[in-house]
Amino acid sequence: MHAPPKDAALTALMHEVSSLADAAGHAILELYETRFAVTEKADHSPLTEADLAAHRILVGGLSDIDPDWPVLSEEGQDVPFARRRQWPTYWLIDPLDGTREFVKRNGEFTVNVALIHNHDPVLGVVWCPVLKRLYAGHRDGQAIRRDEGQAPRDIAVAHDRIGTDHPMVAGSRSHGAERLKGALDRLGPHELVSMGSSLKLCLVAEGAADIYPRLGPTSEWDTAAAHAVVRAAGGRVTDLYGEELRYNTRESLLNPEFLVCAGNPGGWLRRLGLPDD
Repeated sequence: MHAPPKDAALTALMHEVSSLADAAGHAILELYETRFAVTEKADHSPLTEADLAAHRILVGGLSDIDPDWPVLSEEGQDVPFARRRQWPTYWLIDPLDGTREFVKRNGEFTVNVALIHNHDPVLGVVWCPVLKRLYAGHRDGQAIRRDEGQAPRDIAVAHDRIGTDHPMVAGSRSHGAERLKGALDRLGPHELVSMGSSLKLCLVAEGAADIYPRLGPTSEWDTAAAHAVVRAAGGRVTDLYGEELRYNTRESLLNPEFLVCAGNPGGWLRRLGLPDD
């Protein structure tokens, strides 16, 4: 199994994956306005035919791009860690991130595709089919945002705002907790920008939010693609002790609680009073 390409070749791969995510998004939108059925998975999260249609397109397309790189999908079969640990390079995908937002028809769901190498996200593509907005980035280039009908533009996190009196905080429309409320109370005056799916990480990547604290369960496929975008934009995605999130390091695919921010997370974690255990 070979390593990912570098520099211009990695940019070309990012564009190829972006086109594939767009195709998956078209399949999702074909079902978006229909009377689709919603079933419940074992973890009580919702599942629709749109999730499965996007999964099939992505798995087939990524296998064509490079058959040597396995695909780990939220909607695929469970792969034991004893097997996964042999994968230095693999695709990690969430075919429809924000299924709850899809069911609510508020448009805030995404197609997430990440390339993981040695436990790090080296390439990420986040495509929002309703907004027709792409966020993408990789380790050897600048993060970009592209809206329909417009040329791609570079994006970057908002640096040097740790001391701001009124930070912008990205938060979830579908998930909330008393612990998060307590952390935001300790933070002091702020503006909460509610958003679904991995778009919250992308808000930090483009400087529209200063931080995104996540105090609750997420899975690795929820964050990996946007994590790559945040890093390419100059930001960090760390656990509550300031260590960068890593992927495929254990049997569980659940992330630790985390913070998305620019630069050193220590100052923000202190203002939020985290960790609070």
